[in-house]
Amino acid sequence: MLQNETDTMTASVKVGLLGVGFDANSTFRRGPAAAPPAIRAALGSASGNAYSETGVRVWPSESVLDHGDLDVPDEKGTRGPIDVIERGVGQTLDDTPRLVVLGGDHTVTYPVVRAFAAKHGRISLLHFDAHPDLYPDFEGNRFSHACPMARILEDGLVERLVQVGIRSFTPAQHDAAKRHNVEVIPAFSAGPVPALAFDTPVYISMDVDALDPGYAPGVSHPEPGGLSVRQMLETVAATRTPYVVGGDVVELNPKLDRDGGTAIAAAKLVRELLGRVILDGRAD
Repeated sequence: MLQNETDTMTASVKVGLLGVGFDANSTFRRGPAAAPPAIRAALGSASGNAYSETGVRVWPSESVLDHGDLDVPDEKGTRGPIDVIERGVGQTLDDTPRLVVLGGDHTVTYPVVRAFAAKHGRISLLHFDAHPDLYPDFEGNRFSHACPMARILEDGLVERLVQVGIRSFTPAQHDAAKRHNVEVIPAFSAGPVPALAFDTPVYISMDVDALDPGYAPGVSHPEPGGLSVRQMLETVAATRTPYVVGGDVVELNPKLDRDGGTAIAAAKLVRELLGRVILDGRAD
């Protein structure tokens, strides 16, 4: 397909981009609140270009509407920020029903998925991470960034949860995964990640620390032995689903990203995720 043909067919597809720079529920080291502008800067950097690997013009693009950043109160362990994020994302979905969110820590995925489930109904969740984020609470905080998947499952927001790249289970989280029938593809699995198939639309949550620290050192909780950028991108590209409805890229910590390389990796994930969402929208 010629480049201008791809541009013409995708120009009418509107996908939203929204920053949710919230990290009050982070543990160990804060910093992901500053990630949305860092990712945008990397997306627009002269080191790359405007196109995804599939030939879709992504950034800048008439197909992507940037909604700016959501203003979220900097409160730890309370329901207030959760409700603000859910409301803000819900309003954004009224304008662009398909949306990619720039976190923030992984706390934001819980209210974002709540808003997506309210808008789209039956969805599944494909989750890339070093950590399963299935603690019932962490240090007494039910809204910790170590807990969003537990909250999502408890609320019955998704049909399936598939986790890829996990390499930091604890017994309590292992029990939670078993209890909720979570499908786990650990980082130590031999060979490539198998092609995944879903009967429902899919939301994709990409924690940057799913990547090995050699590719992405600028995260708060680096965990050696992780995925490559190529493994993550090929998994997304090979996933079969009615369509990818949106997703998030979370846990970039610009304070720890000394040369900006992790922001570039995060922007690459965003670029290819946007490209997949745009193409899936065109196919509807």
